[in-house]
Amino acid sequence: MSTTISWGTAWKLARRELNLRFKGLRLLLVCLFLGTGALAAIGTLTGAIEDELANRGQELLGGDLEVEIWQRSPNDAELAALEDYGEVSLGTRLQVVARNGDATAPVGLKSVGDNYPLYGELTLTDGRSVNAPAPGEAWVGQGAMDRLDIAIGDSFQIGTSTVTAAGVIDVEPDKLSEGFQLGPTIITDLQTPYDAGLIQPGAMYQSKSRIAFDGNQDPQVVQDALQEQFPLAGFDFRNRDRASPGADRFVGRMGEFLTLVGLAALVIAGIGIGGGVSSYLEARRSSIATLKVLGATSGDIVRIYALQIGLAALIGSAAGLAVGLAITPILGAALQGLLPVSSGFTFEPAALLLASAYGLLVAVVFAATPLLRARQFPAMALMRARIAPLARDTRALLWVGGGLVGIVALALLTSRDPLLAGGFLAGAAGMLLVLALLGWAIRTLSSKVGRPSNPLVRNALANLSRPGASTGALVTALGFGLSAFVLLAGIQTAIDGNIESSVPQEAPDYFVLDIPRDRVSEFEGVVQAQDADAMIRSVPALRGSVTAYGPENAMVQVAELESIPDGAWVLRGERGLTYSAKLPAGNSVVEGSWWDADYDGEPLVSVADDFAQAIDLEPGDRLTIALLGVERTVTVANTRSIDWESMGFNYALVFSPNALEDAPHNLAATIEFSRDDIPTGPLLRELVQTFPSSSVIEVGQVLVQARTIVGQVGIATLAAASVAVLAGLAVLLGAIAAARAARTYDTVVLRVLGASRGQILLMQLIEYALLALILAVVALAIGSGLAWLVITQLFEFDWLPDWSVVLAVLGAGLALVVGFALIGSLPLLRAKPAQALRAL
Repeated sequence: MSTTISWGTAWKLARRELNLRFKGLRLLLVCLFLGTGALAAIGTLTGAIEDELANRGQELLGGDLEVEIWQRSPNDAELAALEDYGEVSLGTRLQVVARNGDATAPVGLKSVGDNYPLYGELTLTDGRSVNAPAPGEAWVGQGAMDRLDIAIGDSFQIGTSTVTAAGVIDVEPDKLSEGFQLGPTIITDLQTPYDAGLIQPGAMYQSKSRIAFDGNQDPQVVQDALQEQFPLAGFDFRNRDRASPGADRFVGRMGEFLTLVGLAALVIAGIGIGGGVSSYLEARRSSIATLKVLGATSGDIVRIYALQIGLAALIGSAAGLAVGLAITPILGAALQGLLPVSSGFTFEPAALLLASAYGLLVAVVFAATPLLRARQFPAMALMRARIAPLARDTRALLWVGGGLVGIVALALLTSRDPLLAGGFLAGAAGMLLVLALLGWAIRTLSSKVGRPSNPLVRNALANLSRPGASTGALVTALGFGLSAFVLLAGIQTAIDGNIESSVPQEAPDYFVLDIPRDRVSEFEGVVQAQDADAMIRSVPALRGSVTAYGPENAMVQVAELESIPDGAWVLRGERGLTYSAKLPAGNSVVEGSWWDADYDGEPLVSVADDFAQAIDLEPGDRLTIALLGVERTVTVANTRSIDWESMGFNYALVFSPNALEDAPHNLAATIEFSRDDIPTGPLLRELVQTFPSSSVIEVGQVLVQARTIVGQVGIATLAAASVAVLAGLAVLLGAIAAARAARTYDTVVLRVLGASRGQILLMQLIEYALLALILAVVALAIGSGLAWLVITQLFEFDWLPDWSVVLAVLGAGLALVVGFALIGSLPLLRAKPAQALRAL
């Protein structure tokens, strides 16, 4: 009776047969290397950034708590309340234009108190750690130095004041928390914006007061107390625990997406692993049969080859982890300045353990199936396997099913957004199911179609349905690869379409902020002197926050909401407000009616339709806003749709003139030239000199920054998807490798019967071309559907793909995958008939 050998003996046998170069198991190594490497790099980088956001919250924010107010500074009572909790650092932020002669530069002007920064260090390029500059001096970002063509010690103008560049900013500790600004930073003392005429009643600026607690206060508790003490102050808060909500949300969302893409690539690569292991065990069929004849049990076979496969899996996973760690510093260096990440070596044990767990779990799931098939059959069945393929072991389904459940559970338990992760994995499972069903359908139909007269076509069709055919694996590989090509093309062209097609066609040439109301005619005259037919649109510009909404007898208090409803972004802090006698261009009334041009009744408001739907607001309901510390309640007159892509002045809330015109405010304007050949430089210089307290923004520069930001998002997505493409190609090679032994037998029989190498190659081409053409249609639907989800749901862009490019990329993908399939088949042509037949 057979006795099971020990693990030690099994290892000796496994080691003797195992090739040092892992011949036959290289596909397993490559698949695990790609999957675990991608997951390790993504997880390590994301973890490092999240750790920086969490551990450097005080430095990134510049305090333990920040209180932001629009269009005013804290009054004495508010300042005294802030000082009760610790040291307060005051400051202001506004967008201005700096100038030096004819040279101009849009900059983010940041005035700070003498105790700035409360945390971290502000350093200059000469190595000095500094605080606020002296009156009349400024710390200047390198970009502004270059555009103004100045050096340290030179003077330039901000508003009506002249200041001196006293140093170049190297590290601005709280830059990330400042959010988006147009142009580099210039830092001055607190008084400079006032002396320069930039801060006046109605000017569009922010005051930012940071507090360094003098005890162990909970930032959220302090925030709640201040909100309760000053409910109408219009405070916006940020604390050290969430110093940069935008960056935190972006990093988390992109990290989640990239991790799921890497996981999908790893699971797809698992099919390649299964194919590679099948091919490896098929090549060792005689060895397995010999061991069984000599008395080895099924358990012995599993132990011997599980050790070989396990060692290869460990090495492939370890190599992937090492490469993932190695490229993280490169990624960190590329992201420095954009996100808080060190360019040095980063070690995130949790991310590495997670990547390893995924890799090894996938390896176990997909390698178990061929192992179980080999262990369940007697030696003679193994020896006859080339002409009588082994039946499938139904118990393998339990391994695969259980392993997939484990992978899904691991993904859900480690995800910050289980709903997103579950939806993504469900979509990936659905895609694999569709491809599996398609493979079954193709195999079934090919066995039932008539017999073509052309022998090459007849044999190609027969190959799709013959016993042991790898049609299912080939359909999965080709379908996934082609879908990935469509996905890449769809994402990239849709991003380009949003940037190149929609925005530039509808964007004005200039935005101008803080135009004094009593100088509108002078402003229009300056513009028309350069272009008499220029289109000028000016609107009142104010800031306020919604504090209550709903029917008059049941108004909802925003401060009492546990969470902001989806789509109700207007309720988050202060927002832009305006008033108008006429319906704004690009808007249309959905429900209700617009007020008359000379309306003078109760104050009214028009609400964006999508916002109204999010909070169930209807005409006749009431809305309360806090404006400069005073509440005003108005009646909803109508809801309206807005063309948000117009890049003009689009406001979710537009009031009747009698509701807001008595509040201090300035105007904002857009300028659109009548012809493309009118130079923009002369008007820019004239506006800056005539209206030094206004901010003139060239839209072209905004678009450049938008292209850069969106382009970086696109590159990250393409990089992740490229890993998935490589995994799909690995699956294709694995499917070919798994069927190589059976195909070798078929090929040598055809060769003996007189078929030439060219005919055999043409037969392979016909087989793969038929599959690819069928799958191209499916891939177009799946790939474009996934791209639509990424563009519209993740990035929240419009779906604007260039279908000619998508189809061209799909065609190139067809050629590539068919080419890979033929290259993988070339070893069949080199098989020697006599040697192959003797092996039977």
